Amino acid sequence: MRRLSLGSRLALLFAACTAAVSLSAGLLFNRASERHFIELDQQLLGNRLAQLRRQLAGVDSPETLATRLPLLRGELSHQADLALRISSAAGETWFESRHGLPAPSPQPGLATSHADGVDYRSLTVPLNARAARSAQLTLLLDITHHQHFLQGMQRLIWLTVGLSALATALLGAWAVRRGLRPLRQIGEVAASVNARSLTTRLPVAQMPEELAELASTINGMLQRLDDAFQRLSAFSADIAHELRTPLSNLLTHTQVTLTRPRSLEEYREALHGNLEELQWMAQLVNDMLYLAKADHGLLMPNRQPLDLAVEVDALLEYYAGLAEDAEVQLLREGEGLLEGDRPMLRRALSNLLDNALRFTPQGGMIKVTLEAGLRIVVANSGPAIDAVAVQRLFDRFYRADPARREGSSEHAGLGLAITRSIIQAHGGGIRVECEGGWTRFVIELPVS
Repeated sequence: MRRLSLGSRLALLFAACTAAVSLSAGLLFNRASERHFIELDQQLLGNRLAQLRRQLAGVDSPETLATRLPLLRGELSHQADLALRISSAAGETWFESRHGLPAPSPQPGLATSHADGVDYRSLTVPLNARAARSAQLTLLLDITHHQHFLQGMQRLIWLTVGLSALATALLGAWAVRRGLRPLRQIGEVAASVNARSLTTRLPVAQMPEELAELASTINGMLQRLDDAFQRLSAFSADIAHELRTPLSNLLTHTQVTLTRPRSLEEYREALHGNLEELQWMAQLVNDMLYLAKADHGLLMPNRQPLDLAVEVDALLEYYAGLAEDAEVQLLREGEGLLEGDRPMLRRALSNLLDNALRFTPQGGMIKVTLEAGLRIVVANSGPAIDAVAVQRLFDRFYRADPARREGSSEHAGLGLAITRSIIQAHGGGIRVECEGGWTRFVIELPVS
């Protein structure tokens, strides 16, 4: 069974609401008109009742009534819409001004009745209000024209309700279709999105207030998809770029080796050369798998109590020989305790120290500061990093040194990306600050 569209539902809802309002208003008007006619009839019957009581004063039997009948008939002849019935206290009819009148009402007062196709409003009261056994006087007013008016009004009400509902449904469908045009536009944009049209955006300024937030959210989603696709495209190109050089080296080296017969020692040296390239490629693949696990939230640190001062000192001792060759001073300040994964944190700090050693000028200093609140700062002296490069330092395969663009067996540009993934896996964050001749990598970890 096909579901109703949102436009159809709103149109039907508008029609139902309009029909309900029109019907309620019509019924109220009809009821008010009916009460108005009853009041007019009651007033008219009351006025004529007073005249008849004066004319029939003293009538207490059919005989006395017979003496008044000529005058009474003359009076009634001038009032074609009025009929009269006079009966005894026991209900015996003494006089009826016309034939075909409805049966007497069992209760005194105002009543509505029908007889021979004529509608009557009747008023039954004692002829002499002071007498205990007074004759009964019933005035009957022909209200057929009133009833026809009310019946016509009821038909008009139903016709108005039907036409109003139909008109509202049609106008509502048109208004809803026009009002839902931004939704259709959103659907068209969503349907047109593909790898080549991720730059398409919804015109938020032209959207109604209710849809502006949704349009902004969709634009944000498209922007994130575009960024992710661009990163993925760049990532694929970077992988191909990084693997091209070692693969080319392997092919060339192997082809040269096979051009002529060689000694066992020469073949051994060739295999050792190939092994270095293969080891670098294996490390690159392992690093990429590591980052893929981080992207999917699969890096689960094995937390244990760590003395950061001890861990940093061990790393500084490891890099002491390289620092001495580069004439760079290594220094650690402060203390700190942390619950974290020792291999992962050592790898992150090692990447930062290796990066600092490569960019610290001769005679410079690398300082690791452990601050309260689990804040680790790895700073190195030297020229500031370009502001554009700072924004991309943690991107994969990005190298701040423009001279290092080809695949290298030393650095593939993944160290800082891995460091950020490790810090984020521990629930922390990392940022770069460049000022006063120092470049600082600031790590902030949550307190356990």
